[in-house]
Amino acid sequence: MADFSLQLNDDQLQIQEWVHTFAKDVIRPAAQEWDEREEFPWPIVQEAAKIGMYGWEFLMNNMADPTGLTMPVTIEELFWGDAGIGMAIMGSGLAAAGIAGNGTPEQLIEWVPQCYGTADDVKLGAFCVSEPDAGSDVSSLRTRAVYDEAKDEWVLNGTKAWITNGGIANVHVVVAAVDPALKGRGQASFVVPPNTKGLSQGQKYAKHGIKASHTAEVVLDDVRVPGSCLLGGKEKLEAKLARYREGGASSGKQPAMATFEATRPAVGAQALGVARAAYEIALDYAKERVAFGKPIIMNQGIAFKLANMATQIDAARLLIWRAAWLSKNGGFKNAEGSMSKYFASEMSVKVTEEAIQILGGYGYTREYHVERMHRDAKIHTIFEGTSEIQQLVIARAISGLRVE
Repeated sequence: MADFSLQLNDDQLQIQEWVHTFAKDVIRPAAQEWDEREEFPWPIVQEAAKIGMYGWEFLMNNMADPTGLTMPVTIEELFWGDAGIGMAIMGSGLAAAGIAGNGTPEQLIEWVPQCYGTADDVKLGAFCVSEPDAGSDVSSLRTRAVYDEAKDEWVLNGTKAWITNGGIANVHVVVAAVDPALKGRGQASFVVPPNTKGLSQGQKYAKHGIKASHTAEVVLDDVRVPGSCLLGGKEKLEAKLARYREGGASSGKQPAMATFEATRPAVGAQALGVARAAYEIALDYAKERVAFGKPIIMNQGIAFKLANMATQIDAARLLIWRAAWLSKNGGFKNAEGSMSKYFASEMSVKVTEEAIQILGGYGYTREYHVERMHRDAKIHTIFEGTSEIQQLVIARAISGLRVE
């Protein structure tokens, strides 16, 4: 077990500086352009790949850190640069996390690298869970997976909604129901390999924020994948289903929930990066903007806003670091992962709104970027479990009761 420390080690500090430099010099100058274009920022992701910042090796090195802190530190800096581009760089990690959380070691070795490709041939991954009628209620997925024993293939049918990299990804990880009667307990995850017939992109969503990140429907029409593409394998799935059908408990988690639990501190770190960026802009502006003969930060009405923003940002970081460490060292006791995501996402919305207020009319324009950061912040209270779902998870954890 790694010791918990608030002092980053030398390797972590070097990575933090490296990512921050890339965010400052490459991501932030391009942020407004790609926000307005509402297109996937291929040139920026390719630049990240060339220096080793987009790739399965970088992801695995971050995930292997026994303290758990390298990943949130990296993500905070990327999203400090821009949330939309940051999501474009980190989005394939959702698919990788789905494979790592539910697959065998052999499947991880085979498929995670294919979610990223190489520096000369960049690829993407997508994690497909949500559906038009099943967002927060993951147990109600309608996408079906039926086993064709004669061909040792799984046949997938359904429509997924709000999928990061959906339709443009090379590797799609799809959560589907194999026994709908068992609801969430009757689900499994499948890898859909590149160029598989029957998978297509549905509508691409025009979004409020994170516009540089591609978000679309994924349509599955008689998609056939080999039996080896069932993450975890058929023997493990059948054993789990048998226990549930007999009314017994299972030691395994729902495929989607296993992924979400692992990524919630990372989502909190995304929100944290956005909030910190907006706070820094507001702080600099308040020290430079003169009104009634003095910098506006000399007024308590402004100074106290900034004091609250700084405090909330630091509090969020502490919750995220604790959750990230616990995920590597003993696991969550009272839904600390959900606590970190819930607090950081709500904080980010408030801090970015206060940044607009401090900048006044300028804050409402695109000149200072805080309006974009406010739009980007909001999604963190919605995706990977809404704030209300996080509160439900926390309430169940602290009470030991199934609060509805």
